[in-house]
Amino acid sequence: MCGIVGIVARGPVNQSIYDALTVLQHRGQDAAGIMTVDEDQLSLRKESGLVRDVFQQKHMLMLKGNMGIGHVRYPTAGCDAAAEAQPFYVNAPYGIGLAHNGNLTNADELSATLWREERRHLNTSSDSEVLLNILASELQRVDSSSLQAADIFAALSRLYPRLRGGYAVVIVIVGYGVVGFRDPNGIRPLVLGRRANSQGEEWMLASESVALDLVGFDLVHDIAPGEAVFLSKDGGMQTAMIDGDQRHTPCIFEYVYFARPDSIIDNISVHKARMRMGEKLADKIRRVRGSDEIDVVIPIPDTSRTSAMQLAMALGVEYREGFVKNRYIGRTFIMPGQQLRQKSVRSKLNAIPLEFRGRNVLLVDDSIVRGTTSAQIIDLAREAGARKVFFASAAPPVRFPNVYGIDMASASELVASGHTEEEVARLIGADWLVYQDLEDLVAAVRHDKASVSEFDTSCFSGTYVTDDVTPAYLAKIEERRADSALARRRAVLESGAGAAPSGAVFQSRAPI
Repeated sequence: MCGIVGIVARGPVNQSIYDALTVLQHRGQDAAGIMTVDEDQLSLRKESGLVRDVFQQKHMLMLKGNMGIGHVRYPTAGCDAAAEAQPFYVNAPYGIGLAHNGNLTNADELSATLWREERRHLNTSSDSEVLLNILASELQRVDSSSLQAADIFAALSRLYPRLRGGYAVVIVIVGYGVVGFRDPNGIRPLVLGRRANSQGEEWMLASESVALDLVGFDLVHDIAPGEAVFLSKDGGMQTAMIDGDQRHTPCIFEYVYFARPDSIIDNISVHKARMRMGEKLADKIRRVRGSDEIDVVIPIPDTSRTSAMQLAMALGVEYREGFVKNRYIGRTFIMPGQQLRQKSVRSKLNAIPLEFRGRNVLLVDDSIVRGTTSAQIIDLAREAGARKVFFASAAPPVRFPNVYGIDMASASELVASGHTEEEVARLIGADWLVYQDLEDLVAAVRHDKASVSEFDTSCFSGTYVTDDVTPAYLAKIEERRADSALARRRAVLESGAGAAPSGAVFQSRAPI
């Protein structure tokens, strides 16, 4: 999972892209990058680390131009070092930069085709570089000395049939503008914003509406599944439906965990969806366990707070904050490597003994993935003096890998895979455990005013909406996502093999 931004403005965009990336930092803390275009000059700065650490004043001063794109990366399969930070760039045709959120399930096949038929060499194993080169090949076929929106949409109409998986993409084309597009199922989110000033209209694309809010853009609409938008350098905006025949199935895990609560995705408030998750979960606890034994409800910060508060209210049980979070530690779930995840839990959370001592505590979390974090948090609660520790998950059991851009774990590392709720409770050390039912989760996220009736729930149900995920592909994902394999690839990449320009600002100039 990653965060992407694209802006075409009347003045410099470097600060606006930087600010937008800071509020999308929760979507990826592994690497960050900004690419800007000033007339015929392209400037790029990308590196491993948080936004605030990657960009210093000297870098920002060199990122000139009125249009550009940005990216924060979460390390999915094949993305393991600074060399694979985004945006990616190719110099022909025109000069194109790309930032991508999602995962192409046919990336290996496309990579082989690029070499065999189009003689394009790839520097990394990233599916984002694959996507960029395929797009470049399609744009290369445009028979025009001056690129038009219709030419771009025609290239995308040839691109879409070649891609499988979930993706939201922003690209910048030197001398022309910024393009954004979304996969035909709308699995990964992308929104369009507009801002008017005395000089004319300015446009912005981002993964979440909260990024628009921060830099003063008004939400126009979500990019529809299969829709593309072209933001020209002179302030024009044109859209086209490239492939709108598929089912609209956004990823439900966005609402459970990834998105910020103050975002609106596909006309669904993330905050309200999480409130409804808490209500549904309270109904189940009342039905299968009862609430008489629960003295206090305590959330595991931060994502579960909304659900936990609503759950406590519905059960009529006291809600208390029992953990203090160190906000300078990254989100544990998206950290690369099990050893680092385990080490970070006690660095990130500290219990307040006053809220636990001698009480039966219900801990509420948004989900349980590997179970190691949950087990350590339960240990913290017991060490703080809890008499009994119960556990509730606002999401159903995660039993299957996600293949559309969430590199949550290989199936063998998912604690619920092959285990009952009672067995998971024993593994994480809870006195009892309650999971949200899948139908209740879907009902909680669905909203009457949204045009979404179904979601991608593959990590819970094992049903993949693109119908191309085979057992062989899942076996390959299992092999790639094992922590040992990730460590080997990271070591190779960090040795310098296949390194792309990063670190200092990379600049190039192309004729228009």
